[in-house]
Amino acid sequence: MFIYILLIVIAIILIYVLITYNSFKTLSNKVDEAFSTMDVYLKKRFDLIPNLVSVTKAYARHEAETLENIVKARSYDSIPDSEKLKTNEEISNTMSKLLALSESYPELKASENFKNLSENLVKIEDDIANARKYYNAVIKLYNNKVEQFPSNLCAKLFGYKIKTMFIASEEDRKSVSVILNEKKN
Repeated sequence: MFIYILLIVIAIILIYVLITYNSFKTLSNKVDEAFSTMDVYLKKRFDLIPNLVSVTKAYARHEAETLENIVKARSYDSIPDSEKLKTNEEISNTMSKLLALSESYPELKASENFKNLSENLVKIEDDIANARKYYNAVIKLYNNKVEQFPSNLCAKLFGYKIKTMFIASEEDRKSVSVILNEKKN
């Protein structure tokens, strides 16, 4: 009788471990998916930068140093995933300088190309913000599972560790203002 009870207890523990392991795998895959979604939008923004710089260069030749610093960014595809969020922070800082530079050139702000690129940038920034929210929500679920008892025992057993949420830098927390030249009546 004791052996049957012991076998049932062991079976229950094994079933719990299997279910918990599978839930960790599911959450881990959701984290990867959330990062990939955010990564797509970050890449779109990264690809938009050379176009913005080209249009701006035509109007602001003597601001070449600022513009060259923007272009110096490495190829986005060659950046390891672990560094993409940090690179994103650097790009955000540089983009705000580019947009501030555009304020000094009314003819640049009036340029149809610059307006279109700026509108695309605003849309991409909104998409990135939504992707960041989703990413952080999934990370929160995952981290809760890693930290809460008794699933934390399985997390240690299978090597699941806390993952870092996306945290905006001080520069990112400031509102980026893209002012488009509106038609005056």
